[in-house]
Amino acid sequence: MTAGMPKPLIDTSKPHPARVYDWLLGGKDNYSVDQQVGEKLPEEARGNAARNRAFMHRASAWLARSGIEQFLDIGTGIPTEPNLHQVVQAITPSARVVYADNDPIVLRHAEALLVSSREGVTDYIHADVRQPEAILEHARGLLDFDRPIALSLIALMHFLPDDQDPYGLTRTLVDALPSGSFLVLSHGTADQHPELKQETESAYKKGAIALRMRTRSEVEPFFDGLDLVEPGLVFATEWYREEPAPVRERSGFYVGVGRVR
Repeated sequence: MTAGMPKPLIDTSKPHPARVYDWLLGGKDNYSVDQQVGEKLPEEARGNAARNRAFMHRASAWLARSGIEQFLDIGTGIPTEPNLHQVVQAITPSARVVYADNDPIVLRHAEALLVSSREGVTDYIHADVRQPEAILEHARGLLDFDRPIALSLIALMHFLPDDQDPYGLTRTLVDALPSGSFLVLSHGTADQHPELKQETESAYKKGAIALRMRTRSEVEPFFDGLDLVEPGLVFATEWYREEPAPVRERSGFYVGVGRVR
């Protein structure tokens, strides 16, 4: 963990996306302000959160089995087992994982719960994706940027409206990665249930949380210049590598894995 830095204070008067997501996943590390946002969301939001996390598990495991040994996960969220490092270190014990999130409560839990395997490394930085250079500077102290790295942006970029340049921030991070690296991204959408769009956006707006769900054509640019691995940019319930998707379910997330040329 990052040492020698004062611990940021947790603001319990305002909801935070990481804590709302924790509530949706059935966690207990959230406050009444977060619960109030979650309770206003459509009932389907809980299932969407679980299916999105299941995609993260599948994609991370596939990457580890494909030989990727380094992972940079931005927008980590409150640790919910199995965490990314548990998934990949079960396959490659020497894997190195760097987590980043801007919610101080994640730091508190990271210190206690993000425990690496004996052979590997797990570290955490309290940082915001809108400061990509700070994240990269920290990550370079633990990851070898001359070797492939998997960058995870899971359920994060839809909290950045267009005027915060989510595409440019993603490009800055991806451009720092060497050839053979991967971008793993999931992004909120209402394409499969447009009738829930207004209710979802209203719930976050009342909690003063920016939310910009995007269509497929708006998610595609996050992968510009990358080679999408099969099955491409699909709904979270459709992304499988070793076997076909077992069932066809609606999903509130587009997901994809792109390879850096």
